Amino acid sequence: MCSSEESPLLEGDRVSILKDSDSSKNVVVFTVSFAGLLPMFVTGTFVPSIPQIAHDLDSTGTSVSLAVSLSVFANAIGGLVWAAYSSIYGRRPMYLWGMPIMCMGSFGVATSTSLRWLLFWRFVQAFGCAGGVSVGAATIGDIYGIEQRGYSDGYFFRGIAAHYWSWRSLQWSLGLWGFIEMTFIYLFLPETSHSHSGGISELTTPFNFVWINPFSSIWLLRSPNIMAVTLANTSAMITEYVLLIPIAYTIGARYHVSNEALIGACFLPSGFGNFIASPIAGRLSDAMIEKWKARRKGTWVPEDRLRAVLVGGLLVPLSVCLSGLITTYIAGPSGLVLNLLCFFMNGIGVDFVLTPIGSYNVDVLQSRSAEVIAAVTAFRAIILAPVTAVVLPSIETLGLVATNSIATMVAILGYGLIVLTIRYGARMRAWVDVGYTVVDM
Repeated sequence: MCSSEESPLLEGDRVSILKDSDSSKNVVVFTVSFAGLLPMFVTGTFVPSIPQIAHDLDSTGTSVSLAVSLSVFANAIGGLVWAAYSSIYGRRPMYLWGMPIMCMGSFGVATSTSLRWLLFWRFVQAFGCAGGVSVGAATIGDIYGIEQRGYSDGYFFRGIAAHYWSWRSLQWSLGLWGFIEMTFIYLFLPETSHSHSGGISELTTPFNFVWINPFSSIWLLRSPNIMAVTLANTSAMITEYVLLIPIAYTIGARYHVSNEALIGACFLPSGFGNFIASPIAGRLSDAMIEKWKARRKGTWVPEDRLRAVLVGGLLVPLSVCLSGLITTYIAGPSGLVLNLLCFFMNGIGVDFVLTPIGSYNVDVLQSRSAEVIAAVTAFRAIILAPVTAVVLPSIETLGLVATNSIATMVAILGYGLIVLTIRYGARMRAWVDVGYTVVDM
C-alpha cells in the first residue's frame, strides 16, 4: 500500500461488468430503485401515522414510536443477512426471498390489534425489505464503472415522501407494492453478481443451503476509512430523524396541524430535496473523480469522490439548527413555511452526504460491496435505533432548541470526518487493509 496521501487503488479505467446495452442497465437501475424505495417508505410513512395508531391501539405516541426504532434495527439485521447471502447465491434470489417476508409483515401490521403485535410485524416487515438498500447498492456497483457509479447510485438512494391516508390502508398498499415488485424482479431482473471473494462461488442451486455468519461483514468497519464515512453518514441521518420523527409533536403542535395527511405533507419538502439532490450529488461525485483523475494523469484516488460532500454537506447542520430556532421563536404561517424550507435544505444536504459515501464504499470494496453497505447500515442502525427512541423524551426534557443543537454539533463533527478522510485517506487505508479493491477489474 502506497503511503502517499493520494495513493490510488486502481490504475486505469474500470470497464463495465455487464456488456449489455444502456437500456438493459436502465431496467436494472429502475427495478432496484423501485425495491430500494420500499425500506424508506416502510420507515418514513409510519411516522405521520403515530398519533392515529396510538389512538387506535389505546397507547401513547412514545410507545408507538418504538416501532420506528425496532424497524431500524430489523433493517440492520436483515441487511446483513441478505448482503451476506447475496455474495453466495447472487443478488436476484435475495430479492425473491425477502419480498414475501416483507408482504407478510405488511399485512400483519395492517391487521394488528395491539402494540405487541404491531412491534412484532414491524420487525418482520422491515427485515424482509432490508435487502433493498444493501443488495440494491451492490447491484448498481456490479453493472457500472467508477465514473458512472455515483450518478446511478444517486437515483438509487433518492427517496420522496408520499401522500398519507389510513395507516392500515397504507400497510396493505405496502404489501401489495412488495408483491408487484417481486413479480417485476422475477420477470426482468437478471443476475448481476460476478465474483465473490471469500465466498462459495460454485453453488448451482438455491436449495443447497450453506450456513454463514451474516455478522462477519461488521468486521469491515475496522477500516478507519469505512468507519469515518459511516460516522459521517450516521450524523447526517440523525439530523433527519431529529427533524422528522417528532414532527407531529413539534410542527404539528406548534402550528396547529393535526390532520395526518397534512402532517404527512410536511415530509414532502425533505423528500423533494432528496429527489433533487441525489442525482446532482451522484453526478458531482463522478465529476470529482474525473477531474482529479485527470489532474493526476490517470491515477484514481477513491477519496476524491467524497469532495462532493463538501459542496452540500453544510446544509445538514445548518438546517436542523435553524429549524429548532424557527419553531421556538417564530409563530404563524411564516414559521411553518420557514420550517418546510429547512426540511428541504436538510433533504438536499443529507443526500449530498449519503450518495457520494455510498458510492465510495462500493468503490473501495467492490468484491464485498453488498456486505460493506450492509455493515454500514447495521452500524448506523445501532446508533439510530436509540436515537429515535429518545428524540421525543429529549424534546420534552431539554427542549427543542437544545435537542436540535445537539444534532447540529453531531453533524458538524461528521462533516469534519469527511474532511479528514479526504486529506488522509491513503494513510488511513494503509493502517488496516480489509481487502480493498486494488486491481483493474
